Amino acid sequence: MTIKRDVCFTPANQTRTLHIWLPEGYDATNERYPVMYFFDGHNLFYNEDATYGKSWGLLEFLQGWEKPMIVVGVECSHEGTNRLVEYCPYHFTKGFLGEIRGTGDATIRWMIDELKPMIDREYRTMPWRECTAIGGSSMGGLMSLYAVVRYNRWFSKAACLSSTIQPCTENFEKDIAEFAIDPDTRVYLAWGSEEGHGTKEYPRSDSRDDMTRRNSGLAARLELKGATVRLYCQQGGRHCEADWEKQVPLFMNFLWMNR
Repeated sequence: MTIKRDVCFTPANQTRTLHIWLPEGYDATNERYPVMYFFDGHNLFYNEDATYGKSWGLLEFLQGWEKPMIVVGVECSHEGTNRLVEYCPYHFTKGFLGEIRGTGDATIRWMIDELKPMIDREYRTMPWRECTAIGGSSMGGLMSLYAVVRYNRWFSKAACLSSTIQPCTENFEKDIAEFAIDPDTRVYLAWGSEEGHGTKEYPRSDSRDDMTRRNSGLAARLELKGATVRLYCQQGGRHCEADWEKQVPLFMNFLWMNR
């Protein structure tokens, strides 16, 4: 069953909606469950909630999947450029997004210090890092990669789809070298062959090749730290929920079932 509930997002002193999936039969047992947190939670389950009218179809997948778990999707801000700022963990002045002074670290700290303790307190979770994952697409994929690298003590798994890593690859390279990463860590890094900005400065073909190079480079660095990484280029994949939906079985099985 799915639940919507509002929480206080204290970094911005605003209310944000959680989109929560509880496994079938949750109320009939005392069983505890692993948890996966997602960014842009409104795009996960229902087309009518999704920004562009198409969800990830995660509801149908979870209803037929053999591993029962809790999913917590955090809705983003829909005001102006707040999502870009709150989903950017670094400050940078270069790249196609222009200048952003990101507050993404505060977003992750809120998830760790406030959201996760509330979920663990109010629902029957398995609260350990081995049973806690995070995922998202685009800026949400960027944030998921940041979380599993910088806050590996809390997150053992990350699904990073079409992650916006181009402006901050060097930051990630430094973080991967600096921070301890448990060998149990699993990271799914994916991009679509048809993704690209298509501008004169950054042509589509260059964008595709650059995404391959950057993701592959970060994967190699993660693997040197002992993590298990799956790289996936979705042939024909675009930067949209309809194509990310096709990857749901891939990253869920890789993160949780392929042990």
